[in-house]
Amino acid sequence: MAMNTPRKIEHQQTDRGYVPVYATGVVEQPWASYSRSEHATWDTLFQRQRELLRGRACREFLDGVERFGLGDGGIPKFAELNTVLSAATGWQVVAVEGLLPDEVFFDHLANRRFPVSWWIRKPEQLDYLSEPDLFHDLFGHVPLLLNPVFADYMQAYGRGGMKAFKIGPDALMNLTRLYWYTVEFGLIDTAEGMRIYGAGIVSSKGESVYSLDSPSPNRLGFDIERVMSTRYRIDTYQQTYFVIDSFEQLFDATRPDFTPIYARLHDQPAHAAGDVLDGDRVFTRGDRVGWAANADT
Repeated sequence: MAMNTPRKIEHQQTDRGYVPVYATGVVEQPWASYSRSEHATWDTLFQRQRELLRGRACREFLDGVERFGLGDGGIPKFAELNTVLSAATGWQVVAVEGLLPDEVFFDHLANRRFPVSWWIRKPEQLDYLSEPDLFHDLFGHVPLLLNPVFADYMQAYGRGGMKAFKIGPDALMNLTRLYWYTVEFGLIDTAEGMRIYGAGIVSSKGESVYSLDSPSPNRLGFDIERVMSTRYRIDTYQQTYFVIDSFEQLFDATRPDFTPIYARLHDQPAHAAGDVLDGDRVFTRGDRVGWAANADT
């Protein structure tokens, strides 16, 4: 696979607000070029989240963090992580410049490659960044790829994404919601209690607390069609979290062909991000305090 010289590609500010700028190339991780400040940013974020996530993140995620040695000091080298990851589940990390177009992203997942932005946020962006950076991509996503069941789920998602891309934008939106409410913002019910596994939560100080402790959001049992028909928030913490019983449940849900699901959902209105329906399995009905009133995605 040919490698390009790495650039840093971020959102751009326009008269319509921040808009994504997409890249497609795979690059070499410029590890020798990271500054002392960038290594310190990784260490600060890592140490903060490691302390916060004890008793909050699921055991599989925490085990993955330890197996990789992500806290050994400084930004990890992707090549060293790939030695561990390839042996465990056949996945590898590839460095990219920023957000990928859907079809490119799905192709990576379908071939057991996880794209990780090579650049890391600035020190003044520790608590919020408008797009995924190295810390979100690597710390948030990669530890669970050491779990064989979750690793298979991610590959199945990539293959499903390639099919949805060909079917059309409605199918792609249904599948995007599944990724959002599982891979990015999923919770899991365990014998030890409810735990976090979604990358968007484990990489966020604020949402790591909010997702489990706040009375504001709903926490509902996972159902694939319910998830695929539910809009979500990109500008605030989530109004609803969907809770899986196990990673096996998540993987089993991706076994069937989604085409009939897309057809059933095509003419049905989507549910608002904060809706609680009569058939939902409710862990927590949120009190809705602090919810934004503007439209969902």
